[in-house]
Amino acid sequence: MKMLAGIAAGALALLSATATSAYPQGSLGWDKTFPRSAKVDHQKVNFYNRLGINLVGDLYVPKNLDRSRRYAAIIVGHPYGGVKEQTSGLYAQTMAERGFVTLAFDASYNGESGGQPHFIASHEAFVEDFSAAVDFLGKIALVDRGRIGVLGVCGSGGFALAAAQIDPRIKAVATVSMYDIGQAARQGLSERLDTAALRKSLASIAAQRWAEVDGAERTMVIGTPEELSESSTAIDEEFYAYYRTPRGRHPRSTTAMSRTSGAPMALFSAFERLDWIFPRPVLFITGDKAHSRLFSEQAYERATEPKELYVVPGAGHVDLYDRVNLIPWDKLKSFFTQHLR
Repeated sequence: MKMLAGIAAGALALLSATATSAYPQGSLGWDKTFPRSAKVDHQKVNFYNRLGINLVGDLYVPKNLDRSRRYAAIIVGHPYGGVKEQTSGLYAQTMAERGFVTLAFDASYNGESGGQPHFIASHEAFVEDFSAAVDFLGKIALVDRGRIGVLGVCGSGGFALAAAQIDPRIKAVATVSMYDIGQAARQGLSERLDTAALRKSLASIAAQRWAEVDGAERTMVIGTPEELSESSTAIDEEFYAYYRTPRGRHPRSTTAMSRTSGAPMALFSAFERLDWIFPRPVLFITGDKAHSRLFSEQAYERATEPKELYVVPGAGHVDLYDRVNLIPWDKLKSFFTQHLR
């Protein structure tokens, strides 16, 4: 993978991908990259995390629910640099079609959510966002507080795991095409840390901070190339086909983060305390052709039972963003049905 600019690029460029949606694109009649479902009611909502940041989300509720009962709920996080109108919204709506109350939200500093300046990566905020979403769902009359799970796609998979490690109210965790953004920031896709390269990157980011202190504009790292060239990698092409084409393009999803976000993000590790999730179950879903597969395999090895690694034949990393014919919907439904009883 070609590094775009230091460790921030390592986290960003690795985290934005591609494939071919089974859904036709064009005028869908709403602000989403996927068609509206006639089986689901949709409502725009907002809530605050403990940092005082206003989070904006989309709540999906099956139309045929008995409103006198309480139901299992699933919180869905979007890929790093994405927004709720893309992958996470598709997952939330589809799981709502399967009987769950679901919530897709924009992470702090991203999309319609608050936090200034925008496009900052904060692992504390991103982890806290999931717990804030639990708070919000727990106040809804349709939701059983004891039956709330999380589903994180790409970068939010790592943040969802971290949230479950410290918030036992999260009863089940599933990740899809997961990235550990901290590891990506430290060492890209390498399984070994190059300390000299990390020190060089941190020094470069420190110099950027001084420049901004002295009045320079923020430097942003774009995770997905805006154009392809002869030097573009297969991963560049994969992410470009989603984020830069009508298939997944959305005006609030720039896939950019401030370059100075790379230093604090390098401290984050999603896998160090996976045993804290015990005895709650974890499901890791990845594609057999996904460049990110190693993250799911590493997490599976470190997690405690009950755990499962589910590999989707023929799927790359971004295929599982929106390729509805490849996404294992039945597996997700059975996992959350069983563990959110």
